Amino acid sequence: MVSLALIAVILVSLNYTLSQAVLIGLVFLPCALALEYFLPKADTFLNKIWLCITVLVIVILLILIIHRLLWSPFMKGEVWRMLDVQPVLVNPAFLGLIVTALALGDNSLRKWLDKKWPSGPRQITFFSDRKTVSLPVDTIAYIESNDTEVRIVTSDGASYRNKTGITQWENLLGEGFLRIHRSYLVNRSCITEIGSESLKLGRTELPVSRKYRKTLESAKTR
Repeated sequence: MVSLALIAVILVSLNYTLSQAVLIGLVFLPCALALEYFLPKADTFLNKIWLCITVLVIVILLILIIHRLLWSPFMKGEVWRMLDVQPVLVNPAFLGLIVTALALGDNSLRKWLDKKWPSGPRQITFFSDRKTVSLPVDTIAYIESNDTEVRIVTSDGASYRNKTGITQWENLLGEGFLRIHRSYLVNRSCITEIGSESLKLGRTELPVSRKYRKTLESAKTR
């Protein structure tokens, strides 16, 4: 509601009526939520770029459709002109700023609320061997990548297979997990011993690559 109000204020300053401003503002909200949800799942930088471009194109198309159907003259033989739309509303830089601000703001607010008023153990749901599996995040000990799939290993020894890339898992699981190798992502709370080239999760020993040693050193001081 706060986001919608702020967008409406901007649009009213561009000579839209309040009802028009609110209607256009509604376009931004689902697009921002889509960006917030799908961006962490994009496994490469190129895919992230394409996702952002796709969201911007959808925003522009929705804005043009709203203007065309509701406010532009609709007379036989009359050509609809881009001048009917405020230029700033088809400016990719402006639209990208609005959508990104909404997505980041919502994500930051959600994290703050989760810390302020925890709602219990966070669950994560995924597919393993064509079955839906739901686990508390804090029961996952580590993620192991094996080329085309990953293995999710829990603290009680259970193991699940999944096709989601390890980088996507890193984004989904968040700050509680530490990348120690291109093939391993571990739960910080499950680490029992840290060495120079490996660490242990109970009896399980996993390698630490040179690339992630600085990350591991910072984990030692926490």
